[in-house]
Amino acid sequence: MSDVRELRDLDWYGEELGAAAYADVTFTDVDLTEAITRGAVFERCTFHTCRFNVSTHVASAFVSCDFRRCSFFDAMLDGCKLTGSTFSECTLRPLAVRGGVWRGVGLRGADLSGLELDGVDLRDADLSLADLRGTSLRGSDLTGATLREAVLDGADLRGARLDGVDLASARLDRTALDLDGAVLLAEQHGAVVDVG
Repeated sequence: MSDVRELRDLDWYGEELGAAAYADVTFTDVDLTEAITRGAVFERCTFHTCRFNVSTHVASAFVSCDFRRCSFFDAMLDGCKLTGSTFSECTLRPLAVRGGVWRGVGLRGADLSGLELDGVDLRDADLSLADLRGTSLRGSDLTGATLREAVLDGADLRGARLDGVDLASARLDRTALDLDGAVLLAEQHGAVVDVG
């Protein structure tokens, strides 16, 4: 585990960071373009205006981290853990995602349109005001997630777990829902659903 508290203006372009471990470190203006992590752990770290463009992260953890004005253009997150992390004014598309645990992640107002977030654990995530147009969330776990005023036009929620999710204030136009999701939505709009 590194004892460094702040890293600034570093060029880590194309670096293979492997299973690096950092806790309580502030990264400012660090270029991680095309960098690769495998099993790396970042805990309670802050990333200011860092570039993760075309980077690849496999089974890495960014736990309770704060990302501000960072760019993840064309990055890959494969089986990563983002539990409790928040993203503010970040570029998150295009972004490739393969599973992972994003429990409690803060993505308020984020542009996630057109992404494939299939099978991602998004329990208790804050997706309020997020742009999820055309986003695939098939099989994802959205239990307890906040979707207040999120735009879900053309999104795919089939197979997603929606326990405790209030869809009533989200914008749904051509949103794909399975039977469970459709029943939930109808009940939140006051309907009495009789599926028997």
